[in-house]
Amino acid sequence: MELWIPLTIAAAFFQNIRSALQKHLKGKLTTLGAAYVRFFYAWPIALVYFFTVIYSEGQPLPGFSTSFLLYALTGGVCQIMFTVFLLWLFSFHNFAVGTTISKLETVMVAIFGLILLGDEITAPVIVAIAMSSAGLVILSAGQAKLSIDNLVSGLWRPPTLIGLACAAWLGLSVVLFRAASLSLGVDNYLVAASFTLLVVLILQTAIMGVLLGMREPDQLKKLLLHWRPAALVGISGGLASIGWFSAFTLQNATYVRALGQIELLFTFVVTLLVFREKVSVKETAGIVLITISIILILLAD
Repeated sequence: MELWIPLTIAAAFFQNIRSALQKHLKGKLTTLGAAYVRFFYAWPIALVYFFTVIYSEGQPLPGFSTSFLLYALTGGVCQIMFTVFLLWLFSFHNFAVGTTISKLETVMVAIFGLILLGDEITAPVIVAIAMSSAGLVILSAGQAKLSIDNLVSGLWRPPTLIGLACAAWLGLSVVLFRAASLSLGVDNYLVAASFTLLVVLILQTAIMGVLLGMREPDQLKKLLLHWRPAALVGISGGLASIGWFSAFTLQNATYVRALGQIELLFTFVVTLLVFREKVSVKETAGIVLITISIILILLAD
């Protein structure tokens, strides 16, 4: 088994934990404030991890170029734009179709990866991406209780375009993070990935901190007031990011994000076994398609 596979699975696992912990911040922080937690409390984790890697691997501090900073900054901004557009999407009354379309991130990663980095994908992986995307749309439609007619008729509304933009922003950020890491020209993937993650998180913390200070300045105080649950979100998010960035450095980002849909399987199991919630036929069908796509990705590697 290649190393990127367990790294991706670990990243998806910790991201699932982060999402669950983030729900506990509802009522304590606004949506934007809760989103900022993932950056504010994650960069110290990235800092400790980076210097641990440098020390344990006996590597010097990596040099970096203008292209690295451009990739890291642009990727970080794209991820923030994804958050902003997602918040904009939720402001619409009929955002369900847009939210469903926003799940097409893996398709965007494949497109941008091919255009920007020349990352090619094999035929079995194309089939896996198609199945995964279909599964995500069906799963999301089932959760939103959307019929096929509602889904088709809603494709031409503004929220749908915003949902597509969400997928594009997130997909582009992933490819740019991989580009930043590869541009360092460092043979040790741990050094390249940890340094890229640290720089990106610092930039995102600064940029989104200014945004939050302008729009919701009271959230900065509440962020410190509720530091215990917020720090847990940051720690789990930081561990997830370590896994993602390491996997992006080792493998085509399309493969990584396609396999990363295993996070939904974790959520599905928790829903069934822990919360004992009922799952619809659509949701089950979506999960089955995603599961098959993950198996195809593993077999294709």
